Amino acid sequence: MAWEEALQPSGEENPARGAEVISRFVKRLPNSPGVYRMFNARGDVLYVGKAKSLKKRVASYAKMGGHTNRIARMIAETANMEFVRTRTETEALLLEANLIKRLRPRFNVLLRDDKSFPYIVITDDHEAPGVFKHRGARMKTRDYFGPFASAGAVTRSINAMQRAFLIRTCSDGVYETRTRPCLLYQIKRCSAPCTGEISLEAYAGLVAEAKQFLSGRSSAIKQTLSQQMEEAAEALDFERAAVYRDRLSALSMVQGHQGINPRGVEEADVFAIAERDGMTCVQVFFFRTGQNWGNRAYFPRADKAVAATEILSQFLAQFYDDKPVPRQILLSHRADEMGLLAEALTLKTGHKVSVIRPQRGEKRDLVDHALLNAREALARRLAESSTQARLLEGVAKAFGLEEAPKRIEVYDNSHIMGTNAVGAMIVAGPEGFAKNQYRKFNIKNEELTPGDDYGMMREVLTRRFSRLIREAGLRDGADEVAAEDKEANGEGEANGETGAMPQWPDLLLIDGGLGQLNAVMEVMRELGIEDQVAVAGIAKGPDRDAGREKFFMPGKPSFMLPERDPVLYFVQRLRDEAHRFAIGSHRARRKKEMVKNPLDEISGVGPARKRALLHHFGTAKAVGQAALADLMVVEGISREMAQTIYDHFHENS
Repeated sequence: MAWEEALQPSGEENPARGAEVISRFVKRLPNSPGVYRMFNARGDVLYVGKAKSLKKRVASYAKMGGHTNRIARMIAETANMEFVRTRTETEALLLEANLIKRLRPRFNVLLRDDKSFPYIVITDDHEAPGVFKHRGARMKTRDYFGPFASAGAVTRSINAMQRAFLIRTCSDGVYETRTRPCLLYQIKRCSAPCTGEISLEAYAGLVAEAKQFLSGRSSAIKQTLSQQMEEAAEALDFERAAVYRDRLSALSMVQGHQGINPRGVEEADVFAIAERDGMTCVQVFFFRTGQNWGNRAYFPRADKAVAATEILSQFLAQFYDDKPVPRQILLSHRADEMGLLAEALTLKTGHKVSVIRPQRGEKRDLVDHALLNAREALARRLAESSTQARLLEGVAKAFGLEEAPKRIEVYDNSHIMGTNAVGAMIVAGPEGFAKNQYRKFNIKNEELTPGDDYGMMREVLTRRFSRLIREAGLRDGADEVAAEDKEANGEGEANGETGAMPQWPDLLLIDGGLGQLNAVMEVMRELGIEDQVAVAGIAKGPDRDAGREKFFMPGKPSFMLPERDPVLYFVQRLRDEAHRFAIGSHRARRKKEMVKNPLDEISGVGPARKRALLHHFGTAKAVGQAALADLMVVEGISREMAQTIYDHFHENS
């Protein structure tokens, strides 16, 4: 059940008025668990919270006094609230985590999780399932195991599985076209189901063992293999016994190549939190099947007044919103409502989940190791932030900015004689490269002369800033919102938190000389924003000599930076990153064009029909030359579809 009340926004922050708004809702709220959302006058979500009793929790906000500065600011901005009643507090916790990740409210602890974890997938929808590395969306017909902290950890595990279980790693296309076993079969890394060297029934047994291994039952597999090896040896079948011996050896090597491998912990995630100078680091280690599957450091966004116990609690709830949950979660500090969190995760996963802070033994050693890594990662981040801050101050001085830039955008183009032209934008700020802000622009203007770099840059900048103005408004309004965000997230840099990346750039760097700069300024004048963003062109030195770059800015004479100036190296790194991203985007587009199949352009021809046509005729060219009657013979091709395909290739006849 949800409640909503529309109020007239005042546009002013007033603690008394905010408390009055909140008190209006308290009268009609039930003593039931649920989730509440607080909104400001613009309709932005300020905070998402959960409560065992909505009435009691929300009533606490209506009282004047006794709140931290963070909560007082939140109450002052509150102009409206919405509520969702849940059956239990456990359901409320799960819903709260989901809404925080989706809505990203300013006053909540936010998990900045912009990179997905890799998984191992076993393709059960194939007659001979393979094992592969996977990122992205999942299919219900396949089994996924993870998460792994890095792609390298996935690769190491797949290599071990090849030796231990002889599972194929080739693509389905290769599998279907093999006529004799490949090299992996010869070196005992695959059982070659593609050519019938092993029956599909026996291969299914190997796949089942591989799933057991990935599910944490490696001890049972070792015991079974050891028993089978002894039985083969007693039967004097030493060749078969040697196969089991090699598989056992491969399983043992998996743990031997890991950094830390607990003997008594089969499946667990370890979380350690460290705080310093207003910044927080959460280090996560993944242990599966008694193996260390890697670790990753997170730096959640939180107000400096928020306690470590609350940060850890909200971090955990958000972390497991879209990830599989292990049976044990080990913590370096007590988290708020650990019992409720364990109950919620148990409800979500269908198996018992324990959340504990170990005090002694091997589990305590794992937590201490994770805590040491958390402190070291935090120290590195603070050192990098300090260095980055000095470089940005140097950039401000070199390019005449009033303060250190919080967002720098760098633009470059890439093409070959005008073909597959791509424009690229990379973004950098106080925390380094913001790769989730990168954008590529496929050049669409067909009237451009091939190779017209100025025209390409005009198109890219026009599209970029037209959309920015449409979505964020002019810079003055966007700056006001950014300032409010900064204040709400812990009073800016004083707590080590720079806040969200602003939408408007402080500095544009263009890979090009005076001509490119003039093209960009022409666009800025047309859009009426020539005075809102500083723009500079970077011309390569004589003979493209790095270190002798010349810089151009509107209304200023060209200038150079000292050859060994750290700011020059920093700008070179920005330009090189833009160049790398532009070339990579161009190559990807060119590769896509090269492998483009004429059948892809026919409406109604999907992967299945395309595969059937190619299997029948061999090539797309042969499909185009086929008669209507020949097309109708292909499985899955009706008379109407055959006519559509025939007409596509004979439209000029």
